[in-house]
Parts: sequence; structure tokens; C-alpha cells
Amino acid sequence: MEKSKRIIITIDGPAGSGKTTVAKILAKKLNIAYLDTGAMYRGVALILGNLPKDFDKLEEILSSLKFDLVYNGEDFSLAMNNKILGDEIRSEEIGFVASKVAKEPFVRKYLTAQQREIAKKHSLVAEGRDMGTVVFKDADFKFFLTASAKIRAKRRFEQLREMGFDADYEKILKDIEKRDKQDSSREIAPLKPAEDALIIDTSNLNISEVVDMLLKSIKG
Repeated sequence: MEKSKRIIITIDGPAGSGKTTVAKILAKKLNIAYLDTGAMYRGVALILGNLPKDFDKLEEILSSLKFDLVYNGEDFSLAMNNKILGDEIRSEEIGFVASKVAKEPFVRKYLTAQQREIAKKHSLVAEGRDMGTVVFKDADFKFFLTASAKIRAKRRFEQLREMGFDADYEKILKDIEKRDKQDSSREIAPLKPAEDALIIDTSNLNISEVVDMLLKSIKG
């Protein structure tokens, strides 16, 4: 990519569609930063535990959180209050709370503003649920990855096992179906493809095939 031109690429989709892995690889191949916006919501969920009844307190907690990309000389990592976020935010429980947190308009407004500030400093492959529809409507390239719920549950099961978490496939499948409904039916920024996004069903594709499709689309 031309270093002089800031470029924004969005990859949206439901949990387990492969967007995180694809986004990381794509960013490396294009030599630009990767932004996992879902990790920002998970970071908020980690601090909250569960949504408090006192939403004024929630707003106060939220306003104390600052997200940014930290460069280690080789790669970028997402940091919350200067602490790099790691596997501690990747449990299914944190993911479900994050989905609840994402329904709150002031949470989305606050994190959207931070995401846009990050984009002012970096070319990005931005991955999440509403990157192409809300956060970066004028992105240079937009993609939406999807897959069947059973395929996504199997991927998530294997991923959690590799990370050392206890995993139950049937529970994961139910959680994914519940989160799909929760994410797609919320009033604020529901999960859906942008009208100008390239939609890719990854159910029967491996990661390399998906990345190649995106690169072909980007490079023409």
C-alpha cells in the first residue's frame, strides 16, 4: 500500500466468522495496523463484570477508559489505559457481557469516537460489528464475513480449547445463536452488512482462501 495515503478497510461479521484471524493476516500483508473493535467492548465488559443498575456510574467508568494502538517495533496491539489487552477478555462470559454493553447508546458513541480518533493516526484494517455501517461509512473497502452458526460454534470451541479455556460445544452454539439475535435486533447499530460491502460466506473456505479473496478485491 502507498504509505502516504491513509486507508481504512472494514471487516464486519458475527462471532466465529473468521474475521479476527482474517483481519490480522490482511493487515500484516498490507503492512498497516489492525484494530479489533470488539476487544474494546470486551475491555469495557472486563471492567464492568455485569452492567450496573446505576448508568451514571457506568458512564463515569467508561469516561475513564482510554484505548489506543501501541507499536512494539514489529506490530500493533490494542491497549486500554496503556495496558495491552490479552486473552483475559476472550472468554464466552466476557463476550456475552460485551454484547450487552454494546446495546447501550452512550457506550457505542464513546467507543466510536475513540475508534475514529485512532483512524486519524493510522491506516487500518478495522474489525467488528458495525465498522462499515456506522463507524467508517466512507471506508475504502468494506467486507462482511459470515458462516453457519454450527460452523462458527465449532471454530469457537476449538479456539477456546487452544487458549486453555474450558469449552462446551452445545453451550457455545446456544450462546452464539443468542448473541446473533441480540446483535442483529438491537436498535443501535445492528449487525448487518453495509450496502456496499462484499459479503463472503466462509463456511467452506479456509483462512488463506478468504484472505486471497479480500486481497484480490483490494488490489483489483
